[in-house]
Amino acid sequence: MRLRHGYRLADGLSAGTRPRRRSLMGALLLPAAHWTALLPGTAAAQPASPRLGSDYRMLPTPQPAPADRIQVLEFFYYGCPFCAQLEPLLAAWLKKQPAEILFDRVPVVARDGWVPLARLYYTLVELGAIERMHAAAFRAVHAESVELGQFEIARDWAGHSGLERDRFADAWRSSKVDSMIERARLLTDDYDIQSTPSMVVDGRLLTSSGLTAGVPALLPMVDRLVAITRAGRAATARP
Repeated sequence: MRLRHGYRLADGLSAGTRPRRRSLMGALLLPAAHWTALLPGTAAAQPASPRLGSDYRMLPTPQPAPADRIQVLEFFYYGCPFCAQLEPLLAAWLKKQPAEILFDRVPVVARDGWVPLARLYYTLVELGAIERMHAAAFRAVHAESVELGQFEIARDWAGHSGLERDRFADAWRSSKVDSMIERARLLTDDYDIQSTPSMVVDGRLLTSSGLTAGVPALLPMVDRLVAITRAGRAATARP
């Protein structure tokens, strides 16, 4: 089944690193009535209660998660137009989260062709530049058609963005970034990621823009899964 609102890993790149020529602007230029139906507060975006198997699913094998905080992981791919659409919504969402939410990102590595853009992410992490340049990377790939999966182009883009080209090159080629990529490849498999963007709460509850009514409905669904996790822990803690 082809997802309407998510980037299936099976639909990804078979070679190279350039995303399919699908315009992000085309995804955004939907009829106003369609977006209204997906906005938080509407019936489409906020069902009465999340439906297991429809709005979210349980991971086949629950993954380790902290007991003192609620972990939320975003599995993304820089070549995914839906992830690019989610990014500004996620940035705003993160500003509103309490200290109990422990958030992290994982670049999906579904096949070798996805490695260069994962390498870009971890290179920016290693240089301490990810918070400043994460959204810019999405913008470069989708709005400016910059081939950030190619080392020379990525290095020049980073240099124009204020990073030292030599430091960028060293980080890109480092064994530490290699290790991070291999870990991301393992996590892609361990968390049974089938499309991007996907969000996993507490190492066991997975939702995605393909399971919900689209990108605008994804974070409201995450809020509900956080609430389920919080309620479950409270019930367990009662004497």
